[in-house]
Amino acid sequence: MSTTVEQETPVVEQPTPPTSDAPARRRPGRGLALLVLLAAWVVVSLVLDGRQTLAVARSDLSPFARWVNDLRDSIDASRGDNPVLVALGTVSDGLDTVITTLQGFLSDAPAGRPVPEIGWLGVVAIAVWLVLLVSGWRLAVACAVVFAAFGTFGYWQESIDTLIITFLSVLIVLVLGIPLGLWMGNSRRATAVVTPVLDLLQTLPSLVYLLPITLVFGIGGAPSVFATLLYALPPVVRITAEGIRGVSTGTLEAAESLGTTRGQRLRGVQLPMARRTIIVGINQSIMAALSMATIAAFINSPGLGVPVVTALSSLDVGTAFTAGVLIAFIAILLDRVTTAAGERTRLVRTAQKVRQRRVGLAVALVLVGVSVYLSRLYLDLAIFPDSPDLGRPVSTAAQAVADWANDNGSWLTQPISNGFTVALLNPFQSLVADSPWWATALLLVVAPFLIAGWRSGVIALACVGVILGVGVWHEAMVTLATALTATVIVLAISVVLGVLMANSRRTDVVLRPLLDAAQTIPPFVYLVPALALFGPTRFTAIVAAIVYGAPVAIKLICDGIQGIAPTTVEAARSVGSSRMQLITKVQLPMARSSVALAANQGLLYVFAVIVIGGFVGAGGLGYLVVAGFSQTELYGKGVAAGIAITALAVLFDRMTQGWVSRVDPQKSTSKEST
Repeated sequence: MSTTVEQETPVVEQPTPPTSDAPARRRPGRGLALLVLLAAWVVVSLVLDGRQTLAVARSDLSPFARWVNDLRDSIDASRGDNPVLVALGTVSDGLDTVITTLQGFLSDAPAGRPVPEIGWLGVVAIAVWLVLLVSGWRLAVACAVVFAAFGTFGYWQESIDTLIITFLSVLIVLVLGIPLGLWMGNSRRATAVVTPVLDLLQTLPSLVYLLPITLVFGIGGAPSVFATLLYALPPVVRITAEGIRGVSTGTLEAAESLGTTRGQRLRGVQLPMARRTIIVGINQSIMAALSMATIAAFINSPGLGVPVVTALSSLDVGTAFTAGVLIAFIAILLDRVTTAAGERTRLVRTAQKVRQRRVGLAVALVLVGVSVYLSRLYLDLAIFPDSPDLGRPVSTAAQAVADWANDNGSWLTQPISNGFTVALLNPFQSLVADSPWWATALLLVVAPFLIAGWRSGVIALACVGVILGVGVWHEAMVTLATALTATVIVLAISVVLGVLMANSRRTDVVLRPLLDAAQTIPPFVYLVPALALFGPTRFTAIVAAIVYGAPVAIKLICDGIQGIAPTTVEAARSVGSSRMQLITKVQLPMARSSVALAANQGLLYVFAVIVIGGFVGAGGLGYLVVAGFSQTELYGKGVAAGIAITALAVLFDRMTQGWVSRVDPQKSTSKEST
């Protein structure tokens, strides 16, 4: 086009009509319609309280639950004849053989030997050398301390078994996940196909994975590995794909101009430049695998989850605390090691330092060989010594604290628990669970449509249909009330602390390491202190869910506020805005997409704990899932409960993701793996 004024002709641009889900299409009527819908639902719920709730006795089975029980019986009867089941059984048996072999080498005496092939000293030496290889000497020392705690706390074999299940699962995850992530990073079609599957896998609460796995593979170590790898697969796939997409287009074009093939560009450009991001994905998968490997104790998986489950079932807080501390130690150590491995990719070393490091690793490897040899030669170096025994005093002290809290602290904990339950939880649960099913179903379908658009409405309709179809509607509404209550509290805490961290460097420095550490601990562990303080109640599960879900939401809100342009903040201050006005009129409105994302992630984290909370008196779907593991006749109802809680999680995940999409389309393109 010519730049002279005489030749310019005015062009009237035709506005492009926004799509139904575009954020630009803000309809004031949507908010009003949502308020009218909520008001109508409350009125109907109060007028028809307790009618048409679809409540059934816990022992009553829906047609779907009976069908699942019949399916389980038919599968059990045809395991030796069905070729598919025979093939899957062969794979499972092979995996069990691998697990047993690794246990024979590292943790348990194999047939024909009184001790493992490698004694405790050799195992510690190998672990320390591996940590030294990928990180540094400080974490190598920390590794030695953690492994010493395994033995001195009295859980050597269980701890090593947990690591065996975790790392075997992670190995399979990396073999499958990294190539899949590379494929997604280079193919939009692959991304479109695989992303919905990853969304579903990441939405499922961890405990829900176990029941369908047992239907096909039974119980034991191999089924726990299958469940763990499914749970741990999405993070490494997603983050690997993001790392590959993040490689500069100019760099790729430059490599292509040199005549490189696609494989050469992948090996020589994309993988090296995305290496640090891929290691972050490996870190997230390891954390997920450890979490699932612990919970897999429900299906007889070996490891530290077994003493935790056994102790919680008998309200033995001391034993649960001791095993839970070791799980937390493992989580923190693995997180720090993989994080350090990612940081090492950015270090630039001189040739002399590289040579010194190689010499040091070689000397350490010789010491490892000597340690392994000695651990096979001397019994005291093969079996961890009984003394010193720190586990018994720690367990006794933890139980004493729990007993003291029950005896002397009940004046505080019981009023808090009872007051919260009576004043807030019971009325809200009654409003949600005791309303006519059709009124609540209509709300759950129309509200996502108003908040997030027609796609979310269609998904909500399907999810509501699934919950009704499996026959656990009333229990699902009980769980929904509990989860929404915990999520609202998580979001309130997160807004307060996130704003405080974003506006105070000192607060950020103090809280962020605590939040990072809290995110590494598996959710199962949070039930222990909550149980010690409040006993087996619904409030206990809510407290554990809040503690587990708050860290990720706090960090998201803090990072969102810190990402606001400094010039915007300075402009608000220059016109005389107070601190409260700055927060409420500038920071929170401009970080609303981060707040929406925090609500999404907080809700999913809460769901994960609420299900496990059935083990400590949470009731609802969580109780049915847990009962499905222990009571044969309730297996089908447990599966139905797992499907229902998955439908609830998908419904609210899609609704909040749609909300994020409306607020900020750029943040809707990928799911956070925080």
